[in-house]
Amino acid sequence: MKTERPKMKRLIAALMMLATPLHAEGEAAREFDYYVLALSWTPTWCALEGDRRESPQCDAGRGYGFTLHGLWPQYETGWPSYCRTPERSATRGQTAAMVDIMGSSGLAFHQWRKHGVCTGLDAEDYFDLSRLAYAQVTRPAAIRDLGREVTLPARVIEDAFLEANPELSADGVTVTCRADRVQEVRVCLTRDLEPRTCGRDVIRDCALDDALLSPMR
Repeated sequence: MKTERPKMKRLIAALMMLATPLHAEGEAAREFDYYVLALSWTPTWCALEGDRRESPQCDAGRGYGFTLHGLWPQYETGWPSYCRTPERSATRGQTAAMVDIMGSSGLAFHQWRKHGVCTGLDAEDYFDLSRLAYAQVTRPAAIRDLGREVTLPARVIEDAFLEANPELSADGVTVTCRADRVQEVRVCLTRDLEPRTCGRDVIRDCALDDALLSPMR
């Protein structure tokens, strides 16, 4: 009986690993399968975090809507982060140049340090690729021009993106929520930035029928 217990523990541990998305941290930058383009709805971030931090991104009149949260390398299941890389760190000038679409240079530096280093690109090329990916996805005008706070099914946001981007498919776009609010839209792209189906750990959508969507400031 005593010899069976270690075997059982190892089996349970193995099953738990199979059931959990694999997240590799601190490994060397290497091949990955695809990208997730994460677009953050700034009013949600401001309501939950930015206002408390007194972030200038949340000031009235700044007009930030769907900003670039990041371009994330993914495996078919799981993702790498904080990879070891021979590339030099991003400079202040490079991160400051991303403020127009990311909202802050601090976020740009964090995205390079956590995700960019896993792409095998240097910082300049990573930010150029991120800007190109962001530019090729149309953010629906109806959401940007909302003008007031509403509650709606989260799937409405996905439908709006699919209508504005006919080349995307329902399995290639996912909407996330946080604290009962619409948080992000994530678009799955090949390494050549072509639309593709999301991996099974990314594809799950927010199922809320009454998600809160605050207007741009």
